[in-house]
This record gives sequence, structure tokens and C-alpha cells, in this order.
Amino acid sequence: MSRSLCLTRDCLGVTTRIECVALPLAGDQGLWTLICVAGLTARQPSAVKAQGPFHGPLVVERLLDDIAESLAAQGYGPCHEPLIWRLHAQAQLRRLNGAHGASRPVSLSWPES
Repeated sequence: MSRSLCLTRDCLGVTTRIECVALPLAGDQGLWTLICVAGLTARQPSAVKAQGPFHGPLVVERLLDDIAESLAAQGYGPCHEPLIWRLHAQAQLRRLNGAHGASRPVSLSWPES
């Protein structure tokens, strides 16, 4: 199982790109988050979203598989290029780690349907 995915879809000459990456949250509690970044290829992303926290990487990896399957049904295909918006995902992770200080309780959430 992978901890990241990149999918693209071409429509009328415009390529939409979605990158998702599973990353551990700070605090050594075994919590992970899923960060998805989307937009038009060769531009800055138009959306950065996070889901979680989740207990352990396997939960997030299964979620990544589900997302890939759902997006494939919408015409997205695998992109084997390196992740180009990794810095945007890392910035979101820093925001999440700042919001979930080590002494704060963590509430779990389910992905939106």
C-alpha cells in the first residue's frame, strides 16, 4: 500500500491534478492525517484539504485506496510524476500540528461522504 497518490484528468485540454499524502501528526500518539491538494496542472493548487486524525497509517492507506477507486470512476488516472505540491501539504501539516498541541485532546473524525 502507498502513502501517497497522484491522479490527473484531462478534459477539453485542461488537466486537473489531485495529490493526496498520508502523514504522521506530531506528538508520538500514532495519529495520522490525510492531506489532499488539487488544482490545474502547472499552476498553484486551488484547494488544500485535510482529513483525520486517524489511528495509524493503515487506516489512511485504505482511505487512499478508496479515494483512488472513486476518482478513477470519475475519469481520473494515475500520474507517475513526482508530487509537485508537496510544500503545500507540508504547510498544511504544520498548521495541523500547531492546532493539535501535544497537551490538547484529539477528536477523531470520519471522512466526509
